[in-house]
Amino acid sequence: MSKPFADLQMLDQVAAREPAFDHWRQGYGVIRHLPDTQQQVLALAGQLVAEGLQPDTASVYRLLAGLDRLTSAGLWLVVHMTYAERVRTDGADLQSGDFKCHPEGHTGGALNMVPGYAAYMAINALTGDTRSWLMGQGHCVAAIDALNVLLDNLNPEQAARYGGGDGLNNLVADFYSYRQQADGRTEAPLGSHVNPYTAGGISEGGYLGFAELQYVHMPLPGESLVAFLSDGAAEEQRGSDWAPRWWRAEDSGLPLPVMIANGRRIEQRTELGTREGLDGFITHLSRCGFDPIRFDGRDPAAFVCTLFTMEHRLKKVSREHSRGLRHYPLPVPYGIAETVKGFGFYGAGSNDAHNLPLPGNPRLDARARELFNQHAALLHVPEAELQASVALFNNHQRQQRPREKDHPLALRNPAAPALPVLPSRSDTCSPMLAVDDFFQALVAANPRLRPRVGNPDELASNKLSGVLHALRHRVDDPENDTEAVHGSIITALNEEAVVSACLANKGGLNLVASYEAFCVKMLGAIRQEIIFARHQKELERPASWLGFPIVATSHSWENGKNEQSHQDTTFCEALLGEMNDMVRVVFPADYNSTQALLPEIYGSRGELACMVVPKRDRPCVFTAEEARTLARTGAQVVDEDLSEGTPLLLIANGAYQLSELIHACERLRDTSTPFRLVYVQEPGRFRLPRDRFEAARCLAETDRERLVPGHYHHRVVLTHMRPEVFRGHASTLCGDPRHSRVLGYINRGGTLNEAGMLFANQCTWAHALYQGAGLLGLAPATFLTDEEIAAVEGRGDPAVLLEQ
Repeated sequence: MSKPFADLQMLDQVAAREPAFDHWRQGYGVIRHLPDTQQQVLALAGQLVAEGLQPDTASVYRLLAGLDRLTSAGLWLVVHMTYAERVRTDGADLQSGDFKCHPEGHTGGALNMVPGYAAYMAINALTGDTRSWLMGQGHCVAAIDALNVLLDNLNPEQAARYGGGDGLNNLVADFYSYRQQADGRTEAPLGSHVNPYTAGGISEGGYLGFAELQYVHMPLPGESLVAFLSDGAAEEQRGSDWAPRWWRAEDSGLPLPVMIANGRRIEQRTELGTREGLDGFITHLSRCGFDPIRFDGRDPAAFVCTLFTMEHRLKKVSREHSRGLRHYPLPVPYGIAETVKGFGFYGAGSNDAHNLPLPGNPRLDARARELFNQHAALLHVPEAELQASVALFNNHQRQQRPREKDHPLALRNPAAPALPVLPSRSDTCSPMLAVDDFFQALVAANPRLRPRVGNPDELASNKLSGVLHALRHRVDDPENDTEAVHGSIITALNEEAVVSACLANKGGLNLVASYEAFCVKMLGAIRQEIIFARHQKELERPASWLGFPIVATSHSWENGKNEQSHQDTTFCEALLGEMNDMVRVVFPADYNSTQALLPEIYGSRGELACMVVPKRDRPCVFTAEEARTLARTGAQVVDEDLSEGTPLLLIANGAYQLSELIHACERLRDTSTPFRLVYVQEPGRFRLPRDRFEAARCLAETDRERLVPGHYHHRVVLTHMRPEVFRGHASTLCGDPRHSRVLGYINRGGTLNEAGMLFANQCTWAHALYQGAGLLGLAPATFLTDEEIAAVEGRGDPAVLLEQ
């Protein structure tokens, strides 16, 4: 729609014969319309009428004039949210007592988001289609909340407090009020970032860069997603450059990325804040397969025109592809909204604009108060004029479309999947084969659920060859039968990018598999997801997307050949610290126990699972029935001897740890020492719950006593994790620290095999028996030979333990 130069004479002629165009053309307050934008609006109006989406061009211009007023009112409300305790809708100056004692807000970014989000509302109203939206810079939520309140696009909690006569005063007073309820939660249905109170919010956007990695994987066919992105994150999160590589019209909706190029980080200018930097970034985008479109980010009408153009261009190239005229990757339009940080208010373009643009607190500083009132006055919209504009946007009933709070991604609720039932095994095999078998069968049984596999390295090495050949790597130019243009495996040596592909695929089936040590790079993305879903649950609006596992394999105990960088148990430990009802941390020991967990995980809603699974062959310890019980309870008695005497309780957590303690049991039985061996697959089930949701996932005390009787005072635990982590989270299992020992990963490693890793970390069967003897008041020689004792004590040859 755009042309290199606007025809000013033509624009004047249109204005002379079309009063509605002339009225819009005048702008409003700080909003001005460049000639190029005016020309684009003419083309937009004509196209909307031609497509039957609007009755006449005057209707388009009237709504765009209303958009100017809505945008100005949004800017006005945002600055009040930062500085004021109340508003004056008549536009009168605020007095000292009307301001906050401690103003706070990400003001500049929020101001820049107002034209974009208002334009998102406008294009929906103009076309009769409610698109989804996503905002990567979640700290700009004031823009979203302000416009949602003005448009009455609110979830119930905000509607009750911010709708009606005193709603705006409540809104500005609540923003950064820090008031708490008795249970510690915030009192106000409002936050500093996008949260479940935010109408239509789907991601907090607290970790800059994840929206850039996720947006292209989010929409399903028939949907459009407007993704507002940060220039700093787009500049530095290079995984976002790959969006054209992944997008396929056949299985995805239309992604419409818009970068807010305001040129400022918190303390410094971005590279994109320079002309050379922005020009270079545009060249880079073009080389990556994007179709960059620069526009005036200060003008909401320019946003509307650009979004409309982006959507039509992507549809056009998709049609050309379907006719064989183009090949993937197709050029994905990418909007670049050029603006200055904090446009519309005092201090725009400065570093101060990021947070508090005024030179002082208006409550205490007369000069700051004068500047606030002066610049706020430029943004004020009289009440009657604002309400007339709002009425133009709230046409949902007439157009029979959902309100923006109910856009498709906000209500993602796929059909329950058909869960396959597979035969158990009794041989020695890789537990990862259970993941391979189950996911293939799951995808085959649910053809309407879009599959995604997140793969940062190699699937075949991780025993997922069946998944690899069935779903194949997604590439533009296949080289062999493990690659395909429409493959479902997203492969990149970037753990954040591949886990984001699955976190974004909330309408489908997902599997992520990686080396355990490198799963750590996924933590931020996973944590953002489960925190948001937990908050939704607390509001009794739980997320309905299908659960899936992040499989940590090639794990620390079997990855010794690759040095200690590949030996890290942090991932499962960190997730064990999160709420157990949002992310299960499980350690299946064999094929059957792995398979028994998968139906529960894929049948869950709004939850993830961390599965620490060996890839090397392991004996099948559990029958199919035992594995199902283990999945249900989180622990299982593996062996016991009820001989007379003081019993020793052995607790294993992890496949290799279980094998070591099974070996230890042989010595105990040979010496007629009573014992019980318990395998703990899900340590979180044995924690002291932190609230009612987590309590529902913890094992009842009677069940805990059945597995770990209280009279077993002497306990030795062998864990996959660091011992302090296990003891901290599963204190009910470990008992009195004076009578228990926990052995686990103590940050020792190198180029070692599995047995060598166990010895280096003092986690062999012999180390467990040595500690057990001490707890029972027995000499180590009760269970161990002199050579074995010497090896345990670091005086002998490790081989005497490792060769058994």
